Amino acid sequence: MSILKVIKERRSVRRYKADSIPDDVLQRVLDAARFSPSGKNLQPWKFILVQDESLKQRLAEASVRQIFVAEAPIVVVACGFPDRCYSQMGNYMKSWPVDVAIAVEHLMLQAQEEGLGTCWIGAFEEKDVKSILDVPEGVRVLALTPLGYPDENPVPRGRKSMEEIVSYDYY
Repeated sequence: MSILKVIKERRSVRRYKADSIPDDVLQRVLDAARFSPSGKNLQPWKFILVQDESLKQRLAEASVRQIFVAEAPIVVVACGFPDRCYSQMGNYMKSWPVDVAIAVEHLMLQAQEEGLGTCWIGAFEEKDVKSILDVPEGVRVLALTPLGYPDENPVPRGRKSMEEIVSYDYY
């Protein structure tokens, strides 16, 4: 499948089948994240793959009670290292949130290619997620995503026109 087709067909999935993910499929999804670009190639990320039912339920609760999060066979928790990233992005910020976001998006696009569903979860209590998973101080949680075979086919959502999002030469 072409990358543009994968991008256009990806949807936020909120219902998952209980089917397990074959190891080779999971490895390709994780490889997509591993090969994503990062500032100075520092790769300031770690992904926690949560499969334990009790932990998934607790993560769903910590994700403002988005119970569907726990339905997927795996919940991916994307963590970043603020002290181990490029520190001068734009000369005003550290790169770790962008680096981790790119890696999560690569993971999500490969998941789509593999027939898996994902949903970017940004609504969560970081302190609760860190406590549930024993994430050390100095490590930040940027996002979570359920990962599994979809049990729904969400409809496409509208997109802004090119004229609304693109300009040439000047703002």
